[in-house]
Amino acid sequence: MISLAGRDILHSWGKFVFTGVGLGLLIGVTLVMAGVYRGMVDDGQALLDNSRADLWVVQQDTMGPYAESSNLADDAWRQLMALPGVARAANVTYFTMQVRAREHDVRAMVVGIAADATPGTPGAPPYLIAGRHITRGHYEAVADIASGFALGEAITIRRHRYTVVGLTRRMVSSSGDPMVFIPLKDAQQAQFLKDNDAIEAARRRTAANPAFNRPGVPGLLEAVNAAQSASTSVNAVLVRLAPGADADALARDIERSLRLTVHTRAQMQEILVSKLIATSARQIGMFLAILAIVSAAIVAFIIYTLTMDKIREIAVLKLIGTRNLTIAWMILQQALALGLIGFAVGKISATWSAPIFPKYVLLIPQDSVMGFLAVMGICAAASIVAIRMALRIDPAEAIGG
Repeated sequence: MISLAGRDILHSWGKFVFTGVGLGLLIGVTLVMAGVYRGMVDDGQALLDNSRADLWVVQQDTMGPYAESSNLADDAWRQLMALPGVARAANVTYFTMQVRAREHDVRAMVVGIAADATPGTPGAPPYLIAGRHITRGHYEAVADIASGFALGEAITIRRHRYTVVGLTRRMVSSSGDPMVFIPLKDAQQAQFLKDNDAIEAARRRTAANPAFNRPGVPGLLEAVNAAQSASTSVNAVLVRLAPGADADALARDIERSLRLTVHTRAQMQEILVSKLIATSARQIGMFLAILAIVSAAIVAFIIYTLTMDKIREIAVLKLIGTRNLTIAWMILQQALALGLIGFAVGKISATWSAPIFPKYVLLIPQDSVMGFLAVMGICAAASIVAIRMALRIDPAEAIGG
């Protein structure tokens, strides 16, 4: 049996293929936008999973170290370790800054962890892909590979230089910035470090205060200056529960006894998704919806145009006695073939371009299946409209015109 759709496509295959490629690029952009949203959610989930924490203990009445500033004493972990149900507790600091390396800057989240932290310690990188973990108390760093840093490379954080001794993967903040891990003491100093002029001005003010510069109390001024220049604060204490411990019950005990705020994993996930990325997600969702509507309209217009370009051919088919069902099947086949080409090109272009994006783009099979069904459904719906128009054609008028 001769395929009318195949013969027609071969007759103008260049136009048909290029139309499918153009449609595919539009579909590819739509898939990438869906992947950007998925990537934002996955970044937040990766942040929680990689922390290896069950509870986040933060400053009272704050939403945690990822959503807003939190400041608590760095000895709070000892009180937490004394509570039943706590298996491990670790101090951690988080702050985002431009980390300098060679002649360029990289925006990264700097994480302060204990120098002797093991892969099972909350907040520490759970695994490495190269190098080793931090073993010294100062000037060593472990960086996510997305930062572009290499093993042995020197990076600058504030006024100090650190050597990258290990590399990890998918250790990112909720906004997708790569993480750089440094010893906790260095992170405390870097987070609250003042410039030299500010330090000198603070020391002059302290020396001018008679309460701190008493002639009969030697060493008082030096002790006050040392206390002012040192930092004993952290942003959070990450807690891992003992087997069988109830997270909600332990959180209530900590809040009642230590007067701190505690977030469980479910609460922290809600904060990340509903607070941190909510606005960006809504914006991407609106853009994705607009793009989907525009794509559907373009698909319908292309199929309608391709059908109307064949008015004379359809009129001739009618004159030689071709059944309406055969004509309808030809138009439907061409529409579905166009959708298949478009989706194939879109999927390939999205997969190829996803790693190029600065943000993490997560393409999941479910989105591809939904996209395929949507594209084929739109093509089928558009072909039905085109079929109705084609079947109303008057052969005499079409050929005569």
